[in-house]
Amino acid sequence: MNHKFLKPRQALNKAFLKVKPVRTQIEVFKGNLIRLFDQINESESEEFHKNLVSDFLKRTYYEPDFSINTKGRNDMVIHNGKDAKSPVGVILETKKPTNKSEMISFLKARPQSSQADITLTPRPSLGDKTLTPQPPLPEGEGEKPPISASTSGMRVNLNVKSFQELILYFLRERITQNNLEVKHLVVTNIYEWFVFDASVFEKAFAQNKTLVKDFKAFEEGRLSGNTTDFFYKEIASREINNLEGELPFTYFDLRNYDKPLRNADKKDDVKLIALFKLLSPEHMLKLPFSNDSNNLDKRFYSELLHIIGLTETKEGGKKLIGRNKEGERNTGSILEDAIIQLDSLDKISRLSQPSQFGKTHQERLFNVALELSITWINRILFLKLLEAQLFTYHKGDKSYSFLSLDKIKNYDDLNSLFFQVLARKFEDRNPDVKALFEKVPYLNSSLFEPTDIEHSTLFISNLRDDKLIPIISSTVLKNEQGKKRTGKLSTLEYLFEFLNAYDFSSEGSEDIQEDNKTLINASVLGLIFEKINGYKDGSFFTPGFITMYMCRETIRRAVVQKFKESGFKISEDLELSESLDQIYDQIEDRKQANEIVNSIKICDPAVGSGHFLVSALNEMIAVKNDLKILQDRNGKRLKEYQVEVVNDELIVTDEEGELFEYNPSNKESQRIQETLFHEKQAIIENCLFGVDINPNSVKICRLRLWIELLKNAYYKQDLAGFENLTGLRALETLPNIDINIKCGNSLVSRFAIDADLSEALKKSKFSIDSYRMAVTTYRNAQSKEEKREMERLIAEIKSDFRSEIANNDPKIKRKAKLGGELYNLTMQTGLFEVSAKEKKERKKKVEKIEAELEKLSTEIEEIKSNKIYENAFEWRFEFPEVLNESGDFVGFDVVIGNPPYGALFNESEKEFIKNNYQYSDYQFDIYMTFFELSFHLLKEFSQLCFIVPNTWLLNLKTPNIRKLLFTCFNTYNVRAYSFPVFEEAVVDTIIVSAVKLVDSISSMSVQIIDKNGDKIENHFSNKLLAENYHSHINIYLTDFASKIDFKFSTLLKLDNVAKITQGTKPFQKGKGKPKQDEKTMQEKPFVQSFKKDHTFRPLLRGSLINKYVITWNDNYYISFGDWLAEPRYSANYDAPIKIVIRQTGSSLISTIDNRQFVVRDNLYTIISTNNEFSEYVLLALLNSNLLNWYYQNIINNEVGEALAQVKRGHLEILPMPNYNETVFKNICNLIQQILELKQADNSADIKELENQIDQLVYELYGLTEEEIRIVEGGEG
Repeated sequence: MNHKFLKPRQALNKAFLKVKPVRTQIEVFKGNLIRLFDQINESESEEFHKNLVSDFLKRTYYEPDFSINTKGRNDMVIHNGKDAKSPVGVILETKKPTNKSEMISFLKARPQSSQADITLTPRPSLGDKTLTPQPPLPEGEGEKPPISASTSGMRVNLNVKSFQELILYFLRERITQNNLEVKHLVVTNIYEWFVFDASVFEKAFAQNKTLVKDFKAFEEGRLSGNTTDFFYKEIASREINNLEGELPFTYFDLRNYDKPLRNADKKDDVKLIALFKLLSPEHMLKLPFSNDSNNLDKRFYSELLHIIGLTETKEGGKKLIGRNKEGERNTGSILEDAIIQLDSLDKISRLSQPSQFGKTHQERLFNVALELSITWINRILFLKLLEAQLFTYHKGDKSYSFLSLDKIKNYDDLNSLFFQVLARKFEDRNPDVKALFEKVPYLNSSLFEPTDIEHSTLFISNLRDDKLIPIISSTVLKNEQGKKRTGKLSTLEYLFEFLNAYDFSSEGSEDIQEDNKTLINASVLGLIFEKINGYKDGSFFTPGFITMYMCRETIRRAVVQKFKESGFKISEDLELSESLDQIYDQIEDRKQANEIVNSIKICDPAVGSGHFLVSALNEMIAVKNDLKILQDRNGKRLKEYQVEVVNDELIVTDEEGELFEYNPSNKESQRIQETLFHEKQAIIENCLFGVDINPNSVKICRLRLWIELLKNAYYKQDLAGFENLTGLRALETLPNIDINIKCGNSLVSRFAIDADLSEALKKSKFSIDSYRMAVTTYRNAQSKEEKREMERLIAEIKSDFRSEIANNDPKIKRKAKLGGELYNLTMQTGLFEVSAKEKKERKKKVEKIEAELEKLSTEIEEIKSNKIYENAFEWRFEFPEVLNESGDFVGFDVVIGNPPYGALFNESEKEFIKNNYQYSDYQFDIYMTFFELSFHLLKEFSQLCFIVPNTWLLNLKTPNIRKLLFTCFNTYNVRAYSFPVFEEAVVDTIIVSAVKLVDSISSMSVQIIDKNGDKIENHFSNKLLAENYHSHINIYLTDFASKIDFKFSTLLKLDNVAKITQGTKPFQKGKGKPKQDEKTMQEKPFVQSFKKDHTFRPLLRGSLINKYVITWNDNYYISFGDWLAEPRYSANYDAPIKIVIRQTGSSLISTIDNRQFVVRDNLYTIISTNNEFSEYVLLALLNSNLLNWYYQNIINNEVGEALAQVKRGHLEILPMPNYNETVFKNICNLIQQILELKQADNSADIKELENQIDQLVYELYGLTEEEIRIVEGGEG
């Protein structure tokens, strides 16, 4: 059988390829690998060589964080943790070099048979990124083919003992141990290594039913042979022979690395990088790596906070960022220095709206200083990335360094760099900065223009140069002896040295970090600043694997819809990848196809740090690559390159798998870089839009989009001196993309989205087209003057629209009409004198109109002055890109994001939401309101994708939001994760995907994903969801549980036939009549072990009841009356008969009380309100096997948790069967027998009677024999 194999570089995650190993790591790797080579002794035993491999791996990578040892008969395993108790992550089978008979080996190629190979991993279609092997790379990097034959024609013999052993060891881990965390499997003879991804073994062997059946029989000793040799020869060998298609694996021979390993030329060490990474824990155990955009470098983060003047603290379950405590503040930190200057110069009182920065003076000082600090640090980090980019372009030429004390000696110099260098063309710069910053390019970006808050308060030049701050104890800074630095530094010196200790050049080719600096990925900066924002709005940084998945699925659907609307014929009910294949087959004009994709409008209405928009940008380019329409400005395709999103990063590789690296002196490299820059620019300008209430978030989002452009910044070719690189001062300028990312409260608008703009357009001298042109001109303004002119023009257009729409407001129109009527009534005079009666009637009319006018004037003035409108965002006209020529709001094609949740509304906000959002519920969270906003923002057939808490599905008090998503949207997919997605979030989150279209998709699919990527899939009928939105929906149900749930969905609920009340709460400070005080709380006088006086009544608590039993022993009483915190008279304790049911626990435990007990608040009372359902029938149902199964599998998601509770809301929705007189009578008889037996003897055996009740209950609910079997087996 032929098998394709990968070389080390091909097997690596492409984002991991970009990570530069530091020189010290490579030297350790080389030293240990040379030692391994030198210790090989082919005459020694297999055990000897196994220990060599173990020592090499331990010394190079795995000690002390990962245990390497033998396990059972396994030669060697690498655990996922420090000790042998942690799950196995890698299984290794080691043979000695001379053992050729048991080792996997390559065979000479032979002519292919007529039967076509069927690959285990299918060819990826345009919409599908699988781990299918790519064609092998040509020779190089120390990775020579094992023999001279073409690698694609290699045949490999897997049916040997080493591979058979690997299958047995894998099945023991996967099937016997149920270990889902095996990542790789390896066969090696020290020289040759065969590395298999565990997902390949999963498909080929763990999902092979015949093999698994025989394996289990073998392990249980039920076969004719019980030796491992029997398994290898009779079972494993057979299944290897039966394998169909290609089994991909990674192959390398260490001997091919001998030359770069031992020679003195360090440049040759780059040939070892791929091998070094392949054997690392990051690859073998699939761990996060240093430039993974989901992975925060905590040392960098904490030291940056220290320099800014912030600290991270834990409050409840959240990590919050805030100012240091008094006594711990460093006056030299950027934040504290800014606060001192703001206060001493009395800047807060001079702000036009100081209240928007907080309620108190100290709050305002902190928030203004924080916004300024973030603005300044944004610029500095952007410049650090620019500096690193210039280094890369110029092969490490240090003359391109400019962020150092050599050139920037104080804050004045830094201010000059911001505004006199980066924001000005070279020829327009002042003479004093020209020479100093001659190699720093002009960027023409809004990032390097003074902000409004700087104009109103401080510039960075206002900070004190002489201030010092202590070096943090965990610093990255080292002294000449290589030890951590101590003492104090000036803030600017500290900041520059700190930043210089890291490597910011994340773009470019594989290389070694010679200075042993840690890499900082540009994407991680967004994560850092999201944390600095402090989650105060209930927002969380969304991990890259989430944004990548959401953008991929949603944007590709939007692309398919756009091509449909453009006349492309796309079959219904296709997989997304198949739809894209059909589009590709029909594309004749690449320019037209690009225009179609570029017409997609994507909005994040709670944009935060902009992570979703960056992911969307990358995905848009990847889609163009997959459709083969990615082309330069001359219409030439980038066909020699693969552009894809890996680990939420855009990765560009050539035909040989090499990472693309910009080289200004290479024409082809220049073409690629220019194409990527202008593609990104076009998509950012035309397709991406964001709004956030937090001005700091808006700044960070804009920064991240500028950073994405900076990654592909290029030198202009048309400059004199370009050919010999002397004219390389001018990079392509960055556009003013700030106009696409706006600050405001997305949920609050004065004007409705459908407000009439037609009158405004008629009266205005501006058209929608002129509005669009002004915005386009602003983005690419060639000078500050042109930009300012466009700002004024845009403001005038919006003011025009605002005034005219306001004049069309019904209240204003009514006021104008009444004013006219009042004028006529008060000013009119007639020829004849009017009668007294007519005068009286006119006076009455005047008074009525005046009263209505006063009321209207008050209402209009209240709306104008209402604080809620302070940050109102006018969706109606803020983005001309989503308006048609008539001025109608057309809407977006995609609304995507992670709306805030858990944020508290004040009373006026609650009132606004209630009055303006018809689907708001009694118990609503802010994120739910974003769903309704999105409905208004989207076009028909357009996509919504949010990651939100799952509470909207499970909370009985949020039916309206379910109604919206199941009747106004077609919610086609919900994706949940069985592990925490957000580190600090305390609720489970889900991804909700919906289309603004009803009655198209017959079911909602649900995937529940575990941390290994395995998923459970369920389906829910959209019709049933729409009909049952008033009930909670448990997406975590299995297919069977879901089937039963829907089977019972039309039945009455317990709440329909009985009253459920929580028991009495005796004590709570400040409650009761008179109010209980601290003394009452300590002495607890109302609960005693004896009947103290006539007010005391027998009392039950949860531990005193069991199924059909009360164990009260005349030693628990309560003084019942108004003095209790919550007496709950509604529980009707005097009822002749009532059910009491436990609150604590994860199952239903109840009995009958006919002795008029008072019950504690860890019990509920249930009294029938329906003559057909007696308390005896209800008791039988509650204690039945079926309703307990239903409760534990369908209603309660706390089963197995230590503090599980039965909630009243859950009891209320228990399904009640249809009335059946005969069966109900039989049940009553059986219950009475049980109660009599239990009253006589608490330990009486009632199993047979309970079984009879269970059978009658199954009959009542209409369960089939198969369904009964599953319920009784605990399955489902």
